Amino acid sequence: MAAPITTYRTPQTTGIQNPRLRLLNKLKAGEYPLMTFVAIPSVRQAQIVALTGLDGIIIDCEHGHIGDDSMHNSVAAISALGVSPIIRIRGPTHDIIKRALDTGAHGIMVPQVNNAEEAAQVVASAKFPPQGVRGQGSAFPAIGHGLTTPEYMKSANETIVTMVQIETQAGVENVDAICAVPGVDLVFIGPNDLAQSLLGYVPARGDEPEFVAAIDKIVSAARKHGKWAGRMVNNGTVAKQEREKYDTVAITGDTKAIQNWYIAEFEIARS
Repeated sequence: MAAPITTYRTPQTTGIQNPRLRLLNKLKAGEYPLMTFVAIPSVRQAQIVALTGLDGIIIDCEHGHIGDDSMHNSVAAISALGVSPIIRIRGPTHDIIKRALDTGAHGIMVPQVNNAEEAAQVVASAKFPPQGVRGQGSAFPAIGHGLTTPEYMKSANETIVTMVQIETQAGVENVDAICAVPGVDLVFIGPNDLAQSLLGYVPARGDEPEFVAAIDKIVSAARKHGKWAGRMVNNGTVAKQEREKYDTVAITGDTKAIQNWYIAEFEIARS
C-alpha cells in the first residue's frame, strides 16, 4: 500500500499573520506589490531604496556587486524599515540557498531553473525538515522576521516565498512541471535572458510571436497550479499595464534608475 502523501501549508495557504512580511501579505491580499533590484553593495543604498514606498527589494547576488557581508547587512537594513528583502542567489546549490536564508530574507529568487528536478532541489534546500533539508544554526534569520528562533522555525516553511526564474527555452518547455512542484511559490520571468535564449538577441521588442507565446505559457502554467507570477519591467508605465496579468513586478534596478535620472537631467540642462 502506497504511503499517504503529506501536504504542507505554503505561503499561498498559510494562516500565519506576520506584519513584517510585507511582500507576502500583499501577494496574499492581491494588492500587486512592487519590487526593484539592488545591485550596489551599500547599507545606505538599501535604506534609501527601502524608503521609496515599494514592498520588496531583490538583493541581486547573481549579477550585482553583492558579497556575503553586503547581503547580510542589506537584509537587516531593509527588513528594519518594513520592506521585504528578497535575495536573488547566484545559483541553486544547497549551501548558497542556506546562506541566503540565514540572513533573514523573506524570500529567495533562483535564476535559470530549467526543469522540475531543479525546482524540487531548490525547495528541499529552502525548507526545514520534514519538508526539506535546510539546517538551523543561526539567530539572524529570525530577526529579519521579527520573531524568536523557535517562532521562526515553526513559521519559515510556510511564509518564506520561494521564487524560480523561467528564462530559458528549456524552462519554458518544462514550465508546467516546474509549476507543479510543491513549494515553488512564484515563477518570475527574466525577459532579457528569455529573449536571448529564444530569439538570440536582447532586448525583445515584445511583439515577437515566439516570445509572446512563451510569456503566455509561463503565466498560464502558474495560474493552472495556483502559483504567483511576476516579471521585471522597465518603468512604472509598463508596471501599470501589466497589473492584470501578474501578481507582482520588479521595476528595473538601482543602477539603471541612477543612470536614467542623471542622463535625463543632463540632457535637459544641455538642451
